[in-house]
Amino acid sequence: MKTRDRILQISLQLFNEHGEPRITTNHIADEMDISPGNLYYHFRSKDEIIGLLFQQFERRMDAVLQTPERRVPDMEDMWLYLHLVFESIWEYRFIYRDLDNILSRNKKLRTHFRRILERKINTATAICKGLVDAGVMDATSEDIAALARNIAVVATYWLNFQGVRAGAVSDEGSNLGLGVYQVLSLVAPFLNGEARRLLQQISREYLA
Repeated sequence: MKTRDRILQISLQLFNEHGEPRITTNHIADEMDISPGNLYYHFRSKDEIIGLLFQQFERRMDAVLQTPERRVPDMEDMWLYLHLVFESIWEYRFIYRDLDNILSRNKKLRTHFRRILERKINTATAICKGLVDAGVMDATSEDIAALARNIAVVATYWLNFQGVRAGAVSDEGSNLGLGVYQVLSLVAPFLNGEARRLLQQISREYLA
C-alpha cells in the first residue's frame, strides 16, 4: 500500500477510535512510525486528510443511496438501505461523532454533507412510495415526507444518542442493529399484511 493510502487508513482508524479532535498529525506519524516531515510531504494539514476521508465516505454513500431502477422497491430494499447506511456511518463514525465541529470548520464539507442528507431523504422517500405503490404501505405524501425526514434524523444522530445514553462511546458496532430497528419502528405503523410480518421478523433478529 502506498504511503499516502496508509496515512488515510491509519488516520481513519485513529479518528474513529479516539475522536478526531484528540488526534494530531504527530499522532498519525507516530502510529505509522514515520517522521512528521514525511507525513507533511503527502498532506499539508489534518484538515486535508479529513477532506479526503470525507470524499471516500461520500462516494460510499453515493453507492449505498441507490434505489432499484427496473422494479418497485420492497421491504427488503428498505432493510438493505438502512443496513448499508448504518454500516457506512459506522465505518466513518468520526464524522458523525464530531459532526458539528468538523462542518463548522469547512464550508465545502458542510455543503457536501447537506447533499448526503438530501439523498438519504430522497432514497427513503422513493422506497416508501414504492411500498405504497405495491400496496403494502398505507401513507399519504405528507406521511412519507415526514417519515423520510425522521429516518434521516435518526440515522444521522444515532451514534451520538447512543453515546450520551450509555455514558461512553462504544467501539462495538452492536448498536447499529438497534439503530436500524429504531428506524424500522417508525415505518411499522404504516405497513400492512406480509410487509408488517416481515418487519416483525427482521426486528426480532436485531433484538436477539
